[in-house]
Amino acid sequence: MQEYLFGSTRVAADADDLQLHLVKAYRAKLRPLCACQPEGVPMYIAHVGDHYVIKRMPDSGAQHKYGLCSSYETPAELSGRGAVLGQAIQDSGDETALRLDFALTKTVGKSAPEATGHERDTVRTDGAKLTLRGLLHYLWDEAGLNRWSPAMEGRRGWSLVRRELLAAMFGKTAKRAPLDAQVFVPETWSKERDAELTAHRIKATAGLAQSGRSKPMMIVIGEVKEIVLARDGAKLVAKHLANFPFMLDADLRRRFDKRFANALALWDGVDGAHLVFIGTFGLAPTGIAVLSALSVMVVTARWIPFEDMYDHLLLEALTDGDRRFVKGLRYNLAEDQALASAVLTDTDVPTALYVLTPGTPASGREALHALVSASAVAAWTWDADEPMQTLPLAKGAPRWLPAPGIATRTAAGAGGFDPEAAL
Repeated sequence: MQEYLFGSTRVAADADDLQLHLVKAYRAKLRPLCACQPEGVPMYIAHVGDHYVIKRMPDSGAQHKYGLCSSYETPAELSGRGAVLGQAIQDSGDETALRLDFALTKTVGKSAPEATGHERDTVRTDGAKLTLRGLLHYLWDEAGLNRWSPAMEGRRGWSLVRRELLAAMFGKTAKRAPLDAQVFVPETWSKERDAELTAHRIKATAGLAQSGRSKPMMIVIGEVKEIVLARDGAKLVAKHLANFPFMLDADLRRRFDKRFANALALWDGVDGAHLVFIGTFGLAPTGIAVLSALSVMVVTARWIPFEDMYDHLLLEALTDGDRRFVKGLRYNLAEDQALASAVLTDTDVPTALYVLTPGTPASGREALHALVSASAVAAWTWDADEPMQTLPLAKGAPRWLPAPGIATRTAAGAGGFDPEAAL
């Protein structure tokens, strides 16, 4: 059971009075300790609405106890996170500064900056600044929405997603301003609260209604309900925000359709999938929201990101098997760059899971082999040209021998298959 230390008082994560302890510590500016280690690991508290959330300190995941603590974080090099730490993400301990590669102002009469219609705008290996997609992946990662355990089944919805995203923004700045003041995440809509929610939205975006040549913009994160043709481009309608559509001009719509054709196909083809979008927008003089840049991410019914059907099949096998894991996120990495699809966190040692999709060229296979060889983390690889082999079993499960063709490596180095290291 996860427990926290407030001075000499030990409190369980599911204790009825946890909020009371969080309120007192927050007001006293005291850091609780995660009790997963004998000496305790410092945490911080975020105040989101009327709720207090205890969060892991930035980049302290390795200090938590593997297999026993939900705050444990897999090695950054297994995802795109490792490429942006220290550059696009600069953590001083008390504050995290984010460097963004997209503008939050627009000069009237000047064409919009290149949006995410071209691949180079969001998926490059340069780690100096976060792309739109990189920022979305970072916040999803910080919010723990790419982590899964069987206890989470049936508990995730937009209300929780929004709450955790807002908590993830706490203590972070971008362009020398608090990040949460620059990001709009719509509240869960209800008919009874429609007028109240509209007032909240108007207040949150009031700063965009400025005159002058330089117009401020905000970042929006939401779930796509539909994208429909308009007279000059398209209209993106977000769930929970039906009365406030986001307009795309014809050029952005054309580039969006080309760049995100695969994501749109997955959204259409996978039952229960959600399409999460992130964009920059400003307000026209009429009060209509106009997007300048746009990126999307397709997630499962459980809000776990995935990139293709093979990725989805692996996630379904993991969730159906009641496994605990962390989904790897790409951040700024190019689409063809190798990374771990997920990392199991219920095995004796962390185990990275890789997928080789059908048609992967020899260079892609070599890159994956190099990644596996360079990592100190045990690995399992599924060549999707073949049926999926047995997954490494969770701690305490009976030992197993892999099916023919399994690719594994030990924590000590690459080479032939070692059933002991795969457990």
